[in-house]
Amino acid sequence: MTDRIRLHYAPDNASLIIRLALEELGLPYDAALVDRAARAQEGPAYRAINPNGLIPAIETRHGAIFETAAILLWLDEAHPGALAPAPGDAARGDFLKWLIFLANTVHPTLRMRFYPEKYIGPDSAAHAALLAGTQADLTRQFDTLERHAGGVFGAADPTMIDLYLAPMLRWTALYPSGDCSWFNLSQWSALRALAQRVETRPSAIKAKRAEGLGETPFSAPRHATPPEGSAT
Repeated sequence: MTDRIRLHYAPDNASLIIRLALEELGLPYDAALVDRAARAQEGPAYRAINPNGLIPAIETRHGAIFETAAILLWLDEAHPGALAPAPGDAARGDFLKWLIFLANTVHPTLRMRFYPEKYIGPDSAAHAALLAGTQADLTRQFDTLERHAGGVFGAADPTMIDLYLAPMLRWTALYPSGDCSWFNLSQWSALRALAQRVETRPSAIKAKRAEGLGETPFSAPRHATPPEGSAT
């Protein structure tokens, strides 16, 4: 395989985070649609790349890589200092702990809201309880991020943490459909400013066009109208 990266994506999925990072780094890549409407992520061709059947995955000359944080860290290692404090920098530990907080805490909380049946089965009362619990969890998590913004994320120049967090703010505002009125980004002024900064970056402008995300995809989002594929 050549040095050109192949990004397996679906519009408005976690692959958006990787697209933003690739664009910020100025790396050449090809975007290969994983058709969720046809459940292509569950088919043998995609599972040969990511056996978990989850999006995103990338193919590199060193082989396939999956898991959002793993891909970000691989890109960071290949381009040290570009979107994160370099190894040896005093701020490196802060970067790693907040990146993994997003990957291990915030992102899984969102997944439980998006796919409650995968966690607790079909019972609607249980779904309501799960949504209430995860709403409280997300509120606490965003409160924590708000208090700590301004160092390795939420500053003038974006890091991979900003690129990870901005799409998650978007998804919190949009999903699950009909259950998002509790979320008001203006409640967290630093996170709102982060979202506004990221969505004006050249990387985000390209991503908006590629995935049909609208003009304010992170600070005041609407549902995607992608030129190809399906977000769900």
